[in-house]
Amino acid sequence: MWVTTAPPDADGLRGLARQTVGLGQPVRAAIESMNGARFVHDQLELAGWEVEIADAQKVKGLAPLACKTDRIDAWVLAELARRELVPAIWLPTPEVRAERERARFRLHLVRHRTALKNRVHATLLAFGRPCPTTDLFGAGGRELLQRLGLPEPWAGTTAAAVTLIDDLEAQIDGCERELRRLGADHAYVPLLMTAPGIAWVLGYTIAAEIGEITRFADPKKLVGYTGLCPRVYQSGSRDHRGPLSKNGPKYLRWALIEAAVHAARHPVYRDHYQATKRRLGKQRGPAVARVEVARKLAQAIWHMLTTQAPFAPARPHAKALAA
Repeated sequence: MWVTTAPPDADGLRGLARQTVGLGQPVRAAIESMNGARFVHDQLELAGWEVEIADAQKVKGLAPLACKTDRIDAWVLAELARRELVPAIWLPTPEVRAERERARFRLHLVRHRTALKNRVHATLLAFGRPCPTTDLFGAGGRELLQRLGLPEPWAGTTAAAVTLIDDLEAQIDGCERELRRLGADHAYVPLLMTAPGIAWVLGYTIAAEIGEITRFADPKKLVGYTGLCPRVYQSGSRDHRGPLSKNGPKYLRWALIEAAVHAARHPVYRDHYQATKRRLGKQRGPAVARVEVARKLAQAIWHMLTTQAPFAPARPHAKALAA
């Protein structure tokens, strides 16, 4: 058995590939899913290797170890590859990766903008200046900020935050114009926008995170991919439901939950949402009800994209299907 290491950069991977040239047979490799795994995968594949990226959670289930080191992890992956048992993850195409990057970068900018706005509001509260206007960052709110006369350094940091907010607004507007332009030609986005709670930004995000709908054999597979299903712990006849599994892209979960907030008022989902809220009480009810609506939306999305038909429930209060 030959054991070696290589740095995960282009030169290191090319050197590793050169060391295997004389083996005279195809080289199979397995990589644990992590940041940078796609780059390693692509470089080794260009060198002629057969490469798979393994789902880290499933590998842990297949080979639970009390002692865990990088060397042992590498041995486990190599053994799984040798036996053709690697629980490989789906790799999006370059086009899908580009779609995801556009949608995710917009969300990244929005979160930074929200953090800056919250900081400005917190500064006003710290000096006993509650915001008397509904939009502190509109025309009236800007005039109010200029009149407050905060002491330094808070006046300077607040002015800098407002400038950054303006810069982010411009960047977000540019991202949204691009997403709207690209979404108009996307095969999935117009269909997704027919579902309650989904406008074009969420539609583009959901389409990018799903990728190819054909890789999901049924609605349950798509729902499982969203990570919106609770963990199930079974022992004998006992069945305990835990927190959400949170598998799959977190951005897809976010988009479906955002859509569920608005879809909960639609006649198709309203009664179920309200019944769940009442059953579980004020503390847990709203959050659990939103997740349930998000799961139902995911099921409807599978039918819509599989049949290439708009959202069309069979009857007003039935389970949502795209027929």
